[in-house]
Formats: sequence, structure tokens, C-alpha cells
Amino acid sequence: MWMGIFLAAAGLAIGILIGFNIPVILPQDYAKYMSVAVLAALDSVFGGIRAAMEDKFDQGIFVSGFFSNALLAAGLTYIGDRLGIDLYMAAVVAFGVRLFQNLAIIRRYILKKKFK
Repeated sequence: MWMGIFLAAAGLAIGILIGFNIPVILPQDYAKYMSVAVLAALDSVFGGIRAAMEDKFDQGIFVSGFFSNALLAAGLTYIGDRLGIDLYMAAVVAFGVRLFQNLAIIRRYILKKKFK
């Protein structure tokens, strides 16, 4: 279990280092899409960490959730752009709430393990 968490954290750290050291310039038009994609990815990662801590992690569910969340969020953003409304905010709110819920559960789990 802890090895999986370590690998996930190491992969996240390596990805962040690569992202900061490789300059990629994206047009301003893609800012909404990137923000929603990052939130979808973080939601999946924190959900995977939570599932691993609860010994319920399933790689198939993780991968399918990662891509389905990203596609749904991108689809909402695209439809909102075509309609002229900020529909991407629905994805931002939903992923934001889930991120904080998963983080709170992970924090509680770690604190319970530490003080037992």
C-alpha cells in the first residue's frame, strides 16, 4: 500500500519538476481547458490515493475515471464556449469539492494511523 502511495507521489513530483523546467507556451484560449484538465487529473490522483489507503484501489477504475473525468470536463468547457456561458465552472466546483473531500479523508486516515 505505502509503495503505491510512494510511487504516486514520486510520479507527481517528477511530473511537476518536468513541467516547471520545460517551457510550454499555450494560447490564452486554452486556459479554461487546461485548468479543468488539471483539476480532473488531481481529482483522480487524490481519489486513487484515498482508495489505496482504504485498500480499495483498482487500476482499471482509476484509469477509466481519469480519462472519463477529463473528457467530461473538456466537453462541458467546449459546450459552454459554444453557448457563450461559463459552463466549465460546474466542473471546477465539482472537482474542487471532491478534491477537498478526498484530501480531508486522506488527512484523517494519516492522523488516525499516526496517533494509534
